[in-house]
Amino acid sequence: MLPAGYYCGMTKRKLNRRQSRRIEQQQERQRRRADAQDWSGGEPGALQEGLVTAHFGAQVEVEDRNQVRRRCHLRSNLGNVVTGDRVTWHEDISTGVVVARSPRHSELLRSDPSGKLKPVASNIDQILVVIAPVPEPLPHLLDRYLVAAEAVSITPLILLNKSDLLNTDTRRALDELLAPYPGLGYQVLEASCRQERGLVELKAALTGRTSIFAGQSGVGKSSLVNTLLPEANAMVGKVSTLGGIHTTTSAKLFHLDAGGSLIDSPGVREFGLWHMQWGQVQQGFREFRLLDECKFRDCRHQHEPGCAVIEAVARGTISARRLASFHHIVNSGG
Repeated sequence: MLPAGYYCGMTKRKLNRRQSRRIEQQQERQRRRADAQDWSGGEPGALQEGLVTAHFGAQVEVEDRNQVRRRCHLRSNLGNVVTGDRVTWHEDISTGVVVARSPRHSELLRSDPSGKLKPVASNIDQILVVIAPVPEPLPHLLDRYLVAAEAVSITPLILLNKSDLLNTDTRRALDELLAPYPGLGYQVLEASCRQERGLVELKAALTGRTSIFAGQSGVGKSSLVNTLLPEANAMVGKVSTLGGIHTTTSAKLFHLDAGGSLIDSPGVREFGLWHMQWGQVQQGFREFRLLDECKFRDCRHQHEPGCAVIEAVARGTISARRLASFHHIVNSGG
């Protein structure tokens, strides 16, 4: 028998439909019990609502209503519990136990080493896609992030970071790259942590939302976290000739002074599109949604006669670069 406070983990097995439904019903009963309790007492063992603020393998860090955080074990058959999840938990001697997870309104997925999709963060309202003069932005990668955000119904925002590194040539190239996005309804911001430029506008965009940074290594995501949240103490990596070095090791949620939260996660740049069908990728290109006039329903917008997208590119109403980016994403499988 294990000492009090220790829990045996069950071997993961595939559940049938009846078992999955029964587990979900049990979790729903736990959530209802938590909702019905008097929160004034806060005695040990009482069910409480909480927010997962970090994940540590078999344990998670849970924040209670008073923003006090503690490590918690996970009850079996909860499924994936990730940073950003709302959960029901209770205290147990020196630690806590999560007994139920509330439904998510959004989740960010990436593939694990076996190729299966798994969530890395949940209940996100906004993805800030970060680019910088160095490393040089890849147009199809920028669009890949935007399409992925559209697919999971999370609002994307484009942030040009390290603007102090801009010169005449890079400014011209980045202005050309970013030109189509405001007209498509994407907000575009600029910031420089070194010169403290654009931070007021950035903080305003973050206020009242749960946000997450995404982008290539070396674009300054950790520096942004350090600037916005000095207490986060995120490590700042140096850009390498091999594309950058990951320095953040686990998803962590921080609260902003002005309201809202920020999740810092190392796995976000790997969330991909390989699992998406061609039609889903097309839906992620906002300017393509308005064009249902192609002659063929399965038009791939390459060289088909009567293609409304190709005609729109010829008229200048759709960016040729964006169409090329679409083809790159589709042909490469994401």
